[in-house]
Amino acid sequence: MTTEPLDIGVLGYRFMGKAHANAFARLPMFFEDAPELNRDVLVGRDEDALADAADRLGFARTATDWRDVVDDVDVFYNLGPNHIHAEPSIAALEAGTPVFCEKPLAPTLETAEQMAEAAADAAVPAGIAFNYRFIPAIQYAKNLIDAGELGEIRHFRGRYLQDWLTDPAAPWSWRNDAEMAGSGALGDLGAHTVDLARFLVGDIAELSGHLRTFVDERPIEDGSATRPVTVDDAYSAQVAFENGVMGTLEASRFANGHKNDHTIEIEGTKGSLRFSLERLNELELLREDGRGFETILMTEAEDPYVEHWWPPGHVIGWEHTFVHENYEFLSAVADDAAYEPSFADGLAVQRVLDAVERSDASGEWVDVT
Repeated sequence: MTTEPLDIGVLGYRFMGKAHANAFARLPMFFEDAPELNRDVLVGRDEDALADAADRLGFARTATDWRDVVDDVDVFYNLGPNHIHAEPSIAALEAGTPVFCEKPLAPTLETAEQMAEAAADAAVPAGIAFNYRFIPAIQYAKNLIDAGELGEIRHFRGRYLQDWLTDPAAPWSWRNDAEMAGSGALGDLGAHTVDLARFLVGDIAELSGHLRTFVDERPIEDGSATRPVTVDDAYSAQVAFENGVMGTLEASRFANGHKNDHTIEIEGTKGSLRFSLERLNELELLREDGRGFETILMTEAEDPYVEHWWPPGHVIGWEHTFVHENYEFLSAVADDAAYEPSFADGLAVQRVLDAVERSDASGEWVDVT
């Protein structure tokens, strides 16, 4: 086990950079056995913005080239846009540096395969950012399913709905570009749902998928021109799991009234459960012989991770999932242990995303592998 502080290097300082920097700061306050770490270096291109971000997020220094960082830190976080996941992550792994990468693993299946291969060849942890696995209610649901409390699982239903692109005048961003993002709602939101489907139920064998783009071009920030939208705005899929479970998946960034609504429903022969990210401290559970769903508030000390936080009834939030995630990943780094979800899990999810695209193109059911 590593006893020296871990020097952390982070590529990216906007949305995800803030989320992980916040988690780094919270870890020693609430997880006494977490490894000690140094927020060492923040990587970006704009020197002025980078310096300001490093000051706000608590990093000791900055760098404008990830090549100067990947073999100079103990852990490398790749939190940049999808199209820059591969090269820095592979270089870090080849240098023997543990890597934590944002999801989806890559814009394309081929690139994801290269990243997973590099991770398999490296003798260090390589994790992917599926933080929703670390919600107490999801961990509780996993334990129930594994213990057979729901019986034999029959149905999985997962949808992830947002509305931030409903307005056609909403500005264009890299998330609207296939070269940089790979896909739209499918990879941005659907990747999370597919990972929870695999985590809770099992691997998907085949599917029938559908993609839709509602707005074909969007204005750039200053409004002087428009750029084409080359990714999907929404997707849906019927899926057949390897273990016989029947499922449906859906995501949209055009779902009016849904800000960040990631909903999971699972039905078995003995019971059912449902969960919504917008009420992440709650799990609705129907037990065998129950007359209806009961709402369980996941704030008791015996609930997963909750002993580290507040007294019963004092809820936690979205940002706490990053604390749990980083606790598990950095502990694996310090202990030189395996970590899940790994790049192999990221590749498995990418195979499903690719299958949805192939099915949409062919109009037919396709095998995931």
